[in-house]
Amino acid sequence: MEWLANPEIWVAFLTLTALEIVLGIDNIIFISILVARLPAEQQPRARFFGLALAMGTRILLLLSITWVMQLTNDLFHVMGQGISGRDLILFFGGLFLLFKSTLEIWHSMEGAEQGDTATNAKARGFMSIIIQIAIIDIVFSLDSVITAVGLVQNVPVMVAAIVISVGVMMLAAGTISAFIDKHPSLKMLALSFLVVVGTVLIAEAFDVHVPKGYVYFAMAFSLAVEALNIKLRGALARKTPDA
Repeated sequence: MEWLANPEIWVAFLTLTALEIVLGIDNIIFISILVARLPAEQQPRARFFGLALAMGTRILLLLSITWVMQLTNDLFHVMGQGISGRDLILFFGGLFLLFKSTLEIWHSMEGAEQGDTATNAKARGFMSIIIQIAIIDIVFSLDSVITAVGLVQNVPVMVAAIVISVGVMMLAAGTISAFIDKHPSLKMLALSFLVVVGTVLIAEAFDVHVPKGYVYFAMAFSLAVEALNIKLRGALARKTPDA
């Protein structure tokens, strides 16, 4: 138990926990948008299972870290470009994220979402949503685990950081989902962010590295502007007398 008194371990744990929470933002957004198409009584359970799957996936990948690191080895070459298992997962995961985000944007633009949410939710089913969450969890978890291994070499510390970060996300997911549902403009912003994330994943598959900080800064700036717009619309609504 000497490692508990080691300040370096605690610094690594806190740093990794914060990083896992930040890297999990896009996961929360994706889950929130997907479960919104389920009946209201099923949404909390779907969010819980979705994030529990994310935690389980990351821990399993950590425990098979030797295999995960082998995914960075080239499997074949295309026009002189080495393609690894990680590249394939990022490429197809990015395509899946682009497809789902674009489809949700189309539903929102066509106004189909309000009219057929209940019907579509029953047709798709609870397990269908969970399977889609599981697919994207693998993609998000892969990069998260590789990043964690680069920061910390202690597996118990990495597992503890993942458990704590997912616990925080579980607490925040309901509030985030409700806020996105309440403000349609925020939902469109979130979907646009997922389109960007999907594009970045595809770029990463071809070794075009886009610093994640730029993406998250752009999202944070857009969110701040939209928050001001929401407050402005609220203030104008209060000032406008009822017809």
